[in-house]
Amino acid sequence: MKNICFYFQIHQPHRLKRYRFFNIGGDHYYYDDFANEDFIQRVAEISFVPANRVMLEIIKEYKGKFKAAFSISGVALDQLEIYAPEVIDGFKELADTGCVEFLAETQGHSLASLIDPEGFKQQVKNHSEKIEILFGQKPKVFRNTELIYSDDIASLVYEMGYTGILTPGAKRTLGWKSPNYVYQSAEQPKLKLLMRNPRFSDDIATRFSNYSWSEYPLTADKFIGWIAATPKEEQVINLFMNYEVLGNFQKKSSGIFDFMRALPRFAAEKNIGFATPSEILSLHKPVDSISSMHPISWVGEERDISAWLGNSLQQEAFNKLYEIAERVSLSQSRRLVQDWIYLQSSDHFYYMGTKNDLPFSPYASPYEAFNTYMNVLSDFKERVEAEFPSSIETEELNSLLTTIHNQADEIERLEEMIKKLEAPEKPESKPKGTAKPKAVSKAKTDEKPKSVTAKKPVSKPKEKKEVTPKPDKTVAAKSKAVKK
Repeated sequence: MKNICFYFQIHQPHRLKRYRFFNIGGDHYYYDDFANEDFIQRVAEISFVPANRVMLEIIKEYKGKFKAAFSISGVALDQLEIYAPEVIDGFKELADTGCVEFLAETQGHSLASLIDPEGFKQQVKNHSEKIEILFGQKPKVFRNTELIYSDDIASLVYEMGYTGILTPGAKRTLGWKSPNYVYQSAEQPKLKLLMRNPRFSDDIATRFSNYSWSEYPLTADKFIGWIAATPKEEQVINLFMNYEVLGNFQKKSSGIFDFMRALPRFAAEKNIGFATPSEILSLHKPVDSISSMHPISWVGEERDISAWLGNSLQQEAFNKLYEIAERVSLSQSRRLVQDWIYLQSSDHFYYMGTKNDLPFSPYASPYEAFNTYMNVLSDFKERVEAEFPSSIETEELNSLLTTIHNQADEIERLEEMIKKLEAPEKPESKPKGTAKPKAVSKAKTDEKPKSVTAKKPVSKPKEKKEVTPKPDKTVAAKSKAVKK
């Protein structure tokens, strides 16, 4: 049985405000909150909220047979929680259906996997923990920023314990092979790969409302017919795209939501199902190994990383940012670490690109994007320098911080000891059988003592002495008489 695997990306960067050279050293807040709020709320209204509603309706109508996967960057989650919490609530409802899977990615939608392995792992860990807190799922499958993939990245992802990773399905990696199978990493054979089907994905993502496209209009029955016509042995159709395709890139008036509603009905007629990435990986074994020595992505005709690091401006900004990565990792300042995450977003480098038109850039030109970013980065580096002077070697700094942390732990331990010593001593509880006899009340002092019949010795003449209350004079006199 063929299965369609829908995956949607949700991401929005923290756009930077106009930050000039003269702001350096005096203004440590870098973000255009008005623009960010406006954009998030607008996209939520026309795309995220109605798309979540449609997804929930489809899942309920087809009784759980429709399934999909999402990855939401940490940067997007932060903004949605502040500006559009109803979107988070919608995803929680979808999570409760059991038909939706949330994937792991980098916290800052960053390019750290290309240059900073330890920082990359930390971001993925932070993101995974947040997904589990919000949606009650611990991600098992990983997707990197813009589906960037290479053999080195595969090793990092495998080391973190993920079972699979989403990849672009680039021709220069696949060659003659079809993306409609499960593959495995040549570097880490236990890591399974899901390949994006570029043709079918882009039919929805980019060509759906293109009047000049020869296949326009694209209807649900036509699309399912194309999938059904693929070779019988090709059982996996991966449709990976941005969630904003639903309602923003493809407007509601284009019929995109009606298209999505109709897909499950026509798929059922052709015996085609829907599955999440984890389900696909459990249902199908890898048919071959795939190697990618150089990074690939799902952006541009080349499907490489030139959209972010293709010119000297981008490379300069990228290298200047990550040259302070090790020092920032030592910081305990929440604000500094948060800015570090936000400044790593791949969008900042994308806006500096000179290859293609940049319709979503907030800047008039790539050079304005570069100047703004470098001014912000200069101020950020001054803050890092103030906390961790470059005159001190990183190893020495690390050693000093370790000493400080150890001393803090020792102080905490000693404080606990002092608290215990100063605390009032509790009376020691005596073991059973040695308990102090209860005090006799005045009312009972006049009563005659009860006579105690002595037990006959069993075999040994001498018995172990028992701890008993001291007898009064009357009892003592009687006992002496008996002995005589």
